[in-house]
Amino acid sequence: MAHNLHKTLKEFKLGGNKKGKFYSLPQLGKALGVNVERLPVSIRLVLESVLRNCDGKKVTEEHVKQLANWKPNAERTDEIPFVVARVVLQDFTGVPLLADLAAMRNVAERQGANPKRIEPLVPVDLVVDHSVTIDHFREKKALDLNMKLEFQRNNERYQFMKWGMQAFDTFGVVQPGYGIVHQVNLEYLARGVHKKDDVFYPDTLVGTDSHTTMINGIGVVGWGVGGIEAEAGMLGQPVYFLTPDVVGVELTGRLREGVTATDLVLTITEMLRREKVVGKFVEFFGEGTSSLALPDRATIANMAPEYGATMGFFPVDEKTIDYFQGTGRTKAEIDAFESYFKAQNLFGVPKTDSIDYTKTLKLDLGTVAPSLAGPKRPQDRIEIGNVKSTFKDLFTKPVSENGFNLTQEQLDATYKTASGIDVNNGDVLIAAITSCTNTSNPSVLLAAGLLAKKAVEAGLKVAPHIKTSLAPGSRVVTEYLHAAGLLGYLEKLGFGVTAYGCTTCIGNAGDLTAELNETITKNDMVAAAVLSGNRNFEARIHPNIRANFLASPPLVVAYAIAGNVTRDLMTEPVGKGKGGRDIYLGDIWPTSEEIHKLMKFAMNAKVFKANYDSVKEPSPLWAKVKGSKGQVYDWPTSTYIAEPPFFDGFSMEPNADIKPIQGARALGVFGDSVTTDHISPAGSIKETSPAGKWLLENGVLKADFNSYGSRRGNHEVMMRGTFANVRIKNLMIPAKADGSRVEGGLTIHQPSGEQLSIYDAAMKYVGENTPTVVFGGEEYGTGSSRDWAAKGTQLLGVKAVITRSFERIHRSNLVGMGVLPLQFKGSDSVESLGITGEETYDIEGLTADIKPQQDVTLVIHRKNGETQKVQVLLRIDTPIEVDYYKHGGILPFVLRQLLAAA
Repeated sequence: MAHNLHKTLKEFKLGGNKKGKFYSLPQLGKALGVNVERLPVSIRLVLESVLRNCDGKKVTEEHVKQLANWKPNAERTDEIPFVVARVVLQDFTGVPLLADLAAMRNVAERQGANPKRIEPLVPVDLVVDHSVTIDHFREKKALDLNMKLEFQRNNERYQFMKWGMQAFDTFGVVQPGYGIVHQVNLEYLARGVHKKDDVFYPDTLVGTDSHTTMINGIGVVGWGVGGIEAEAGMLGQPVYFLTPDVVGVELTGRLREGVTATDLVLTITEMLRREKVVGKFVEFFGEGTSSLALPDRATIANMAPEYGATMGFFPVDEKTIDYFQGTGRTKAEIDAFESYFKAQNLFGVPKTDSIDYTKTLKLDLGTVAPSLAGPKRPQDRIEIGNVKSTFKDLFTKPVSENGFNLTQEQLDATYKTASGIDVNNGDVLIAAITSCTNTSNPSVLLAAGLLAKKAVEAGLKVAPHIKTSLAPGSRVVTEYLHAAGLLGYLEKLGFGVTAYGCTTCIGNAGDLTAELNETITKNDMVAAAVLSGNRNFEARIHPNIRANFLASPPLVVAYAIAGNVTRDLMTEPVGKGKGGRDIYLGDIWPTSEEIHKLMKFAMNAKVFKANYDSVKEPSPLWAKVKGSKGQVYDWPTSTYIAEPPFFDGFSMEPNADIKPIQGARALGVFGDSVTTDHISPAGSIKETSPAGKWLLENGVLKADFNSYGSRRGNHEVMMRGTFANVRIKNLMIPAKADGSRVEGGLTIHQPSGEQLSIYDAAMKYVGENTPTVVFGGEEYGTGSSRDWAAKGTQLLGVKAVITRSFERIHRSNLVGMGVLPLQFKGSDSVESLGITGEETYDIEGLTADIKPQQDVTLVIHRKNGETQKVQVLLRIDTPIEVDYYKHGGILPFVLRQLLAAA
């Protein structure tokens, strides 16, 4: 709705004597007597949305005033209703979201309402990028063969997407084979500013993937949310969040010779994770920030989830405009973008002391050193000279200290596979140039190509049993590597293009050979993967590879050549070249000047434009996919897509009766850093798991299992896959004789004492009408923004999750599914309270008038008859979340609103 609150609707100059309208932040500042220039840039962009969307109902004048008066260190109690310009999805999260929308239309039809009431009100783009797997590699037709397999495996899902494209007016799909959602978003989908009814406004978005933050690199406010929140945003509900703290990070100096953007982001991840920026905006400023090329900024923004921030934001400046020009945006778009940001006084990277931040941190770029991160978490940075010693140290350390709890004798042993290959602990078995984090950055990809060229010329090779792959996030990457004359050298080392999509980083690495798998499992080996990704959580990359290291693309190639992480690449040769000569890393590492000379091939506007102009032309494989027609989906029998049960028994009146939880049992008791990968894995499905058994019972062969991620449209698979990660450790299961913990999705059913899969125990409790709870430690729910981690938890009958702390998105998702997130207070924890899982639990203080962040009481009834009462914090953080919980979740809440308005 158009309005002119505080006379903020103004005109600004465009090129060619044209004019546009906009909601002026400088004018708002004058009207309210606020110096908006001192506000963080990211806060001002959110403020523009609040001002422009002020309708007196969902967004009020009071909301505008509250945010305009943001103070760096105020108590955070105000709730911001943030209306986004668009939504982006990837297919693993997009398919279940589409299933929810389709189910809402079924409900609308059953209620006698027009199904078209369920329609996205903002543009939605789904990029199919998570479905391709590296089955074929190191062969000429690997790309073609992997794509054919992708379409065979995912035909039912793609048919469902095709139905969605014709059923919803604002729902578009970028077909498989174009790249990774975040790189496609950066290079193509993001247009800088939008225009509606002659009013210009900045691009803002949420996406159903944590790494949506990559778009912060071009000055776009946006972050990852669960599909649950994204659906609400699509259907007209603002994205609500507490007014955030904003941490300013001042970058000074310049990167040293030989240091990459990957090294920088791993350093920033370590630094900011230590600073505990979870739930905060991070905004970069200062001269060092101005010096960074835009792809370097995008790399840093991409990994905001790894350092825990809601955003890693970079303001718009000349480097942003250069990037828009180099990626083929039109002259008119670029003019509107630059003119708009200048009119709002938002153009340029802020200087020191020009903005009031909650806290300011500093990093001298000159102190950054070549690094890897791992072997289990992205924030565990290791300088390259310490990788060998760190791995050897962790090999024998207990699991409680992030180690592998094995012996020195095992470390020194060599094992032979049935096919005659000698394998050692620490051997690199997967080396992947993968993930939008780095494949969006020409400097590190050109560096990888140059290193490969020098390595080939020196006579170095990669052992044939190492699974190597190059899976760019955009087809443009192949074009410039070819134009620069480097692709052939990468191919000679095994790094041929195998896919365009999110592969090894998401767990789509494909399998190792049967002989390697057998040798690893039989001898309890710790093999390694080195990848240029952003995530390396346990069992994410491959269930049998336990040490996973994040590294820059050139270091991925170097470690593939070296073949083992127990070789110190700073002092030992990478390998032997022609004539048996020792070749060191310094002999093949490219210089900054060599990389810079080739950058002209990378930012070619014509190449970008030609590539993305073809997006809407269906490929032969995509054209063959036939979707059903109609406004309401008919749910054919499928093990991929099924009508979700979240609206079963739906009525227009909320039926969530808020009352104390009594006599609950623990379904699981977990330690620190339980990730969404642990809760809802995306990778392979074991035959012996509940999900595997269900698939076999339903006529699916093991070879056709695909992955949990690809089957997220079917709740029967996903609820059985909840807490099914092969590396998850339930502390209810007694430790082994050596003190190590049993791994896998198991629990103890109480009071029978029977050991069962978590799924089977959960169904038994549901059958007994026994509520369940889950306990966790610090950073519960770290990782990808997968809503199935919350949906699966709810479908297993879990009423509350009680932890030391939550990661931002997972906490929100739990509320969105009607599951209580509760947080221990002070020094209380599972350990300090002696919780074993044998107890029963009550949660008192839950009433119809619950308030955000109030205290409730956890009552622990122990086996010996003792009772202990503990105050815990209710992490329903905002008033709107109270409403969501009362309605049984965000989806029933939104559906009732839409149907009531019919």
